[in-house]
Amino acid sequence: MDQSTSPQGGQALLFLTDEQLRKGIEAMFFAYRGFTADPDRILSEWGYGRAHHRAVHFIHRSPGTTVNNLLSILGVTKQSLNRVLRTLVADGLVESRVGQIDKRERHLYLTDTGAELERALSDAQRDRMRAAYRAAGPEAVAGFRQVLEAMMDEDMRRHYEALREKGKT
Repeated sequence: MDQSTSPQGGQALLFLTDEQLRKGIEAMFFAYRGFTADPDRILSEWGYGRAHHRAVHFIHRSPGTTVNNLLSILGVTKQSLNRVLRTLVADGLVESRVGQIDKRERHLYLTDTGAELERALSDAQRDRMRAAYRAAGPEAVAGFRQVLEAMMDEDMRRHYEALREKGKT
């Protein structure tokens, strides 16, 4: 890594023009559209949207997560999450269990059907990410992750780090 791209020697990056930043913002918009296109097609077959996808993803990543933890991760209202969860539970994709210690808590788990949907959605996104990462190369992948992590709010970074730690086990 040369001095101009290292985190300590990034002074050259401090002088990005508004035009360069605009191009980066537009690239993010279009990349996100591509990143969500395949899952959106799968979700539409179920009559679901992106909120369902996010809930299924994070329940898969943290089986037994509480509704309150999911609210914190997703940053949505309790009312909107409850609508999504009611649908997923009614359709047999998510199981909600009363907490062993605190009976007010509800712990969420994917059913076998929910795990199948999660796998289909994740496979589509992994395929797209894998192809992009291969095209960009390892240094670009590391730089991309650094940029994404730097864009996270502190609270989101804590959730992200907790999931990363979980993945190491």
